[in-house]
Order: sequence, then C-alpha cells, then structure tokens
Amino acid sequence: MSAKPIVMISSYPPRLCGIGTFAEEAREFIQKANPGREVLVVSHTDGRGEGVFPVIDMSRNDWWRAVADKVDQLKPYVVHIEHEYGLYEYHDPQGNGDGNQGFIDLLTAIAEWPVIIEPHTVHGRLRDHEAGFIRQVCRLAGVVLFKCHYQKWRLSWNFPGRGWKTPRNIMVVPHGSRPDRRWGIADVPKLREEPGLDKFIHIGQHIVGLVGWIQSNKRWDILTSMWEDIAAEIKDRCGLEWSLLAAGAMRDPADREEYKKYKGQVQLLEKKGLAHYYEFIPRGEIYYKIMALCDFIVLPSVDETQSGTLARIIALNKPFVTTAPMEGLTAQALESEGGLLFTTKEMLRRKVIRLACSEKLRMELGENLRRYLDDVVSWEVVARQYNEAYKLAREAKQTGKSVDLDTEF
Repeated sequence: MSAKPIVMISSYPPRLCGIGTFAEEAREFIQKANPGREVLVVSHTDGRGEGVFPVIDMSRNDWWRAVADKVDQLKPYVVHIEHEYGLYEYHDPQGNGDGNQGFIDLLTAIAEWPVIIEPHTVHGRLRDHEAGFIRQVCRLAGVVLFKCHYQKWRLSWNFPGRGWKTPRNIMVVPHGSRPDRRWGIADVPKLREEPGLDKFIHIGQHIVGLVGWIQSNKRWDILTSMWEDIAAEIKDRCGLEWSLLAAGAMRDPADREEYKKYKGQVQLLEKKGLAHYYEFIPRGEIYYKIMALCDFIVLPSVDETQSGTLARIIALNKPFVTTAPMEGLTAQALESEGGLLFTTKEMLRRKVIRLACSEKLRMELGENLRRYLDDVVSWEVVARQYNEAYKLAREAKQTGKSVDLDTEF
C-alpha cells in the first residue's frame, strides 16, 4: 500500500489489557473501512504482531521520544491514540508518578501530524488533575473522541466552573461492538461442547451469566451471595430451573483476594448443583461464545465509565442487568433500552427474577439491542465516524483552523 498509513498508539495484545483488546478490534474494522491504507500500531514493549512497533518503554521517563521518532518515520495520514491514564504514567524509582506529563510531551513532539485522541476514562465529575489533563489534550489534539454524550455535556459544566472555555473539538463516538457474533438458539448445543459445558449436567437450559475479568470492581459476590434464594424463587414463581454460569479469570494480581472469594462462592454453589465456574481468558472469540450460552448477563460493576464487557453483551444482543448510576453503563442501558438497572441488592434480586420469568421481556430487550447495535455502536458505524474524525483533524492541520463542533445542549 502506497497511501500514508493510519498509525494507532495504544497498548496491544498479547498484553492482558482491556484497552489493548479494544485496539485490536478497532484496528480490524478501521482497516476494513480503509482498504487502501495500512493501519499500523505503535505499542508498549510487550505488543506483538504484523504492523506492530513495540517501542513504548514505560521504564524510561523519556519514553515518548522513541514514539515520536517512530511516528515521524511512518509519516502517517493520521495518528489515532487510545488513552488510559495508567498506560502512559511514568513512575520514578521512588514510585512517584509524572501525572501523564510524558503523554503531553508526546503530543507536543508530534504536533506536525493530524492527531485524534480517544480517552477511555472521562468521569462526569472531573477531579482537578483530570480536568487539567483533558484541557491540555483538547488544546493539543485535532479531535478528541468521547465515548458517551453525557461526558461531553458534563464538560460544559466542569470547565466553566473552573473559569475555562469549553473545548469545541470533542466528538462523541461510542465504544464499538462486533456485528458478526450473533449466534442463534440453534447454535447453543455446539457452543456448549467447545468449552466442555455439555458435560456438566447441573448446567440447565436457562443460564444467567457473570462473564469477564474477575476484578474487585466487578463485584460478582453481589449476585452469588443471593443466587441460591433467587434460583429457588424463580422456580416457585414460574416453574423454571435456572443455573448461574460464572466465567472469567484474574488479570491484576492486586485482585487476588477478590478472585479467590468470588471463585470460592461460585464453587460452593456448584456443589449444590446451582452454578458452574469456568476459567478462561476473556479475549477473542471464546469470550463471545461463553456469553452466547447465557440467556442474559448480570454486570454488577461498581466503578466504570464504559465497559468492554457491555460492548460484547450488546454484540450478542443479550439482555442485561447492571448497576446504576454508573456513568457509561447507565448511559448505554438507557440509550439502548436493552438492560435493566439496579441500585440495591433487593432491586437486583427483583430484576433478575423478572427477566428469568419473562421470555417476552428478554426478547423485547434483545430486539432493542439488535437495533442499537445495527444503528449506533456496530464497529462498521464507528469506523465511519473515525474516518470523519480523521478528515476533520487533517483539515484543521492543513488550514490552521481548530475543529468547531456543536455542543450537546
């Protein structure tokens, strides 16, 4: 390919990182939407693969220099950066962080190129250092991509409250979801065979899923602590036997105690024939296949701005129950009309029982998710929005005029 490449900067597999997994999927669909260009990746030193340049060495305080040199060498059509604070935070030998100063230095060093930045954490109520960082990023980037509309309209409150002008180069592009992983009911028996779940006779025909990385903020224990009583009440009310499938793995060693606790609770339920624990790395096609076995998913997160797990739930058109108010989770539950929200354990209990006892409700929510996927969050739709952002960033660089987009309200 002779055309200038699209250069992504991000963590990347095989690193077990949600942003890396996101970047891998995004790259796939960006490439499909830009068949005449290579989509290359500048990654951390543990990134691998064709067209991947693993030069981000966070053991160095000047890590950004090698990245800027590689970008200059690649002469990009546009630079597309995935941002999460922890990915670009340098810590000195005493453990002191630099507040992402190296990231700001990188943006300054690559200022000659069109740049879009996709921050994955933008809280509704910004802390001072977050607000200051976003202000700098918006000043240095051509276009900044927020995941949710509330993040953009909340900025119109966050910034004026500090005496700052609200930036106008912010575009809302949702977290993409795959449009090609929608298995039907007829596919479930075969899907059960692959992980060997067909051999566990206590896994019934109807399954509630807890699926994904096992972390302290995911709080599987909220549901597992009540599941025995919930399963009994479902059977009393509608005569159906439901099983709980908890599937995933630990990613961060800091979550080891929660991992052991959550896994232990599921294994106790397993001995009673009420649940099954299945350990796997939540990445790639197996992630989708495990979710596809479930009639609906419970996502009891207590700290999330938006969620890769929810993106996969949407990709499969699976009804879900999740925590509220919880920033991106709540926003997408409301926008998609595909999930139920809870704020207390009793609400979670009621919502799970309601979904389990109403096939009609499950079908209705699933159909809402199908429309939301097709019209709003399919990677094919998102990739077109990325291309629009690339065009805006390039025009801004060529004309010297900042991108000026409408406010939400």
